[in-house]
Amino acid sequence: MYDKSDPRSALNAPTATPRPAPTTFAGAEYGHFHADAPQIDDADGRTWLTRGQNFLVAYTEARPGAVVSRIDQPDEYVALLPNRDTAATVSAGSDTVSSDGYALIVVPPGDSAVTLPEGGILVRIFSTVAADLAAAASNAASYADQHPNVPALEPWPEPAGGYRLRAYSLDVPDEPGRFGRIWRTTNLMVNFLPPQVGPRDIRKLSPHYHDDFEQGSLALEGSFTHHLRWPWTFDMTQWRADEHALCPAPSLCVIPPPAIHTSRGMEPGVNQLVDIFSPPRIDFSLKPGWVLNADDYPMPAPAAAAAE
Repeated sequence: MYDKSDPRSALNAPTATPRPAPTTFAGAEYGHFHADAPQIDDADGRTWLTRGQNFLVAYTEARPGAVVSRIDQPDEYVALLPNRDTAATVSAGSDTVSSDGYALIVVPPGDSAVTLPEGGILVRIFSTVAADLAAAASNAASYADQHPNVPALEPWPEPAGGYRLRAYSLDVPDEPGRFGRIWRTTNLMVNFLPPQVGPRDIRKLSPHYHDDFEQGSLALEGSFTHHLRWPWTFDMTQWRADEHALCPAPSLCVIPPPAIHTSRGMEPGVNQLVDIFSPPRIDFSLKPGWVLNADDYPMPAPAAAAAE
């Protein structure tokens, strides 16, 4: 599935009991933040909401002085500051962290707020346990029923030392054999991929599929063509046409299992993609050194035993 130069070519083969082959399929979901009207437009800025089965993205163009709050948030979420020179202060209870930007901040359950004195881009990534945001998403109707082939979210163990604000710089150098820059929480995995400069080589794409989880592909710069192909089954009424969806940034493509997919950066400049999963991926977590905050977030006991 992967070019031999791709670190994912070294992933271990699945060891779980094979599931019956799926016979029904969901389509991809798209959030065109560059073109569609926002779901929230107020004094703090404009926010677009697009969801998957277990995760959702809130993309905010914050106005100067914005205070973006959550009250009684039921679980952790990620506040991503993808640009440099985006000053922000995040508070949760009595805990506060400040950032100059280009950071990923894990926010604990409960009351919290992100303050952006100069405004800027703020991306918050939630699980869909945040029912109010899930209901407000642009594609909420698509998830009125549980999507096929995606199990319900089962959170991972609580973080070492308990829930609190945790800030991580995105300034992590590439390392041979490691795939991207990956952080995980109890309910999410975020991979801030290396920026791709120029169009991706069409001879080095990475078509692959996932058995039982969605992938969110969040485009922050440039544009991407998401290529998707669904299996054929005995029931032709379930066949779906291939998709080759050009999505300029900012945008989100939610890729359903088991669609074969690959994404190609298209612009001559920077093309920046962030991959999102919920819950965290076991296969990525089992690769030593891939998850940058693994010490903060333990794996479930069966996976931890497999890693020993």
